[in-house]
Amino acid sequence: MSKVLRGFKNVTKGYSTAQVKVRHATSNDPQGPSGSEMSEIAQMTFNSSNEFYDIMDMLEKRLNDEGKNWRHVFKSLKVLDYVLHEGSGLVVTWAQKNIHLINVLREFRYIDRYGSDHSRNGKIP
Repeated sequence: MSKVLRGFKNVTKGYSTAQVKVRHATSNDPQGPSGSEMSEIAQMTFNSSNEFYDIMDMLEKRLNDEGKNWRHVFKSLKVLDYVLHEGSGLVVTWAQKNIHLINVLREFRYIDRYGSDHSRNGKIP
């Protein structure tokens, strides 16, 4: 999705600053989330309960994406891994309570129209 369209969607859907940062870090753009993006998101998990839940709710939405949005899933796993190590201890508690979101990814599959299997990128062994 183009940056302009994503920006429009962020405004019309009323996403918070924290949600916008997660959406940008987990976008369908080919480049991965940057270290500075992940660091900023991790730091935001300490700021307030609203920001913490906005971040985790958006990660949950992205982890539940399917098919052509496989990058949302893959990048969300990267961001989640980072915030588990660098974010608030509440992230660990959240991840323990929501482990089913990770477990279900064992079944995640996406093969594009050219036959490339993108499900291997974020596959949980």
